[in-house]
Amino acid sequence: MTTADESPYATVTTRVTVRDLLPRDVPSCTWSGSATHLRHVERELTRAAAGEVDYLAVCTPVDLPVAIGGIDYQVSDEAGTLWQLAVLPALQSCGLGTLLVRAAEERIRYRGLRRAELAVEEDNPRARALYERLGYVAYGREPDAWDEEGPDGSIRRHETMCVLMRKSL
Repeated sequence: MTTADESPYATVTTRVTVRDLLPRDVPSCTWSGSATHLRHVERELTRAAAGEVDYLAVCTPVDLPVAIGGIDYQVSDEAGTLWQLAVLPALQSCGLGTLLVRAAEERIRYRGLRRAELAVEEDNPRARALYERLGYVAYGREPDAWDEEGPDGSIRRHETMCVLMRKSL
């Protein structure tokens, strides 16, 4: 840990690892979304067991996920599609998203694919800027929608417009 004299701030450095997200990790990922979202993640882990997707976790030294995200190999024959990328809000802008995307790209290359694709909501310029820094280029737009759970447990449909991005690997 590094501190400046009399400063209330400190810089903390710790090692993280990237591994497959496991069913036992899901209860530790409440920061990534609602109960509805976590049920969806659990379903995707079933697809991971079948080899249709990879679902990754960036973990702390005590093996707690602080960033998660998936790669779907069923969307395109020629690309891995990154989706559901999330970083623990308190640790955003610390390089974990970059690490997660690079690990996902490595998995895509391992499968023999040479392109990664993703969709980012138009109203999420911070995420889009990250993807652009990592070499992703916009190639189109399309609407997307999913169910969201409110704090009271009610379900509503979230509709948005996404920018489609890709990167050659």
